[in-house]
Amino acid sequence: MLTESLRAAPRLSRLLRWLALAPVLLAPLAVGAPVVAGVGIAPIHIPDPVSGGQTDGFVFYPSTVATPGVTTLGPYEVAARPGVPAVPGAKPLVVISHGNGGSRLGHHDLATFLASHGFIVATLNHPRDDFEDTSGVGHIEVLAGRPVQVKSTISMLLADPHWKSLIDPARIGVAGFSAGGYTSLMVAGAKPQFTRFVDFCERYPKDENVCGKLAQFQAEADKSGLTLRQLMKRTQGQLSRYGDTADPRVKAAFAMAPLSLIFDAHSFDTVTAPIYLYYGQNDHVLIPDANARHIQPLIHALAGVTEVPKADHWVFLTPCTPALAKEASELCSDPPGVDRRQVHAQIDADALAFFRKAFQMSGD
Repeated sequence: MLTESLRAAPRLSRLLRWLALAPVLLAPLAVGAPVVAGVGIAPIHIPDPVSGGQTDGFVFYPSTVATPGVTTLGPYEVAARPGVPAVPGAKPLVVISHGNGGSRLGHHDLATFLASHGFIVATLNHPRDDFEDTSGVGHIEVLAGRPVQVKSTISMLLADPHWKSLIDPARIGVAGFSAGGYTSLMVAGAKPQFTRFVDFCERYPKDENVCGKLAQFQAEADKSGLTLRQLMKRTQGQLSRYGDTADPRVKAAFAMAPLSLIFDAHSFDTVTAPIYLYYGQNDHVLIPDANARHIQPLIHALAGVTEVPKADHWVFLTPCTPALAKEASELCSDPPGVDRRQVHAQIDADALAFFRKAFQMSGD
């Protein structure tokens, strides 16, 4: 329910388990001119309001030390180095939310690009909706849990003695892909209507990407003596179980191919933060007419929209290494005429320009 059922996810799970990383020690801040020479990366542990436990993430930060080359983390080659000193001073923060079955490194290229231009960037794994476990997809633990986990990431960083000195609390943004796009919109204040899932599946009953779990949720509804629509209304009533899904500290949202079919004409009535939409013209996982194009006229604070010609859903995932492409060809392949690296170069530039404008920052 409410998911792009990643058929490739089982194949990815064993590959992405390489991501168990040893802790990285933070180096002390360097004293000197605040010039960005490279990018650092450090692991973080984030309180999870849903489980009461923790989830893992990374912080990418501008460094005073040049960081040539890449750091290999599982199947990813990340343009950042652990243990290097940070550029001192308060900087804007952007939190990136991954899609269903994704990981805290699934958008590392956007994270390192923003960090190389003076941003602090945080990523996280969403429990029960990451590469290790997608059992919570479609349930309130994920639907409401995702945005509150982003909020928890922000709160943790602003309370941490090290990170809070590097973050300007007045300049916080979010970015996300697919279900992470949904998450970003929710954190910005959008209000979903989960019965629209039923409407969509009645209209597109053969859409396995969104409606693949329909039978499972129908069985859950039957067990509770409810119709599927009533089950969705019950889920709607649980939206605030872990607290408000909106975060007024967030001043801008960059949503890539967002899961947005569950938003209606009034979902964005109270959203004031600027929103930038990005989507692929030929997205077969989250049909643009029912998702990105559907919400485009509904967003009062729409700052911009870009349609990537010919592109499918997976173009927003970071360009794959040969090892990852071999194991997950579906997620690493693009239609003819689509160059993922060129697309990401444009995404990076547009995201940077968007956040700079939203935060009233000057350029390089």
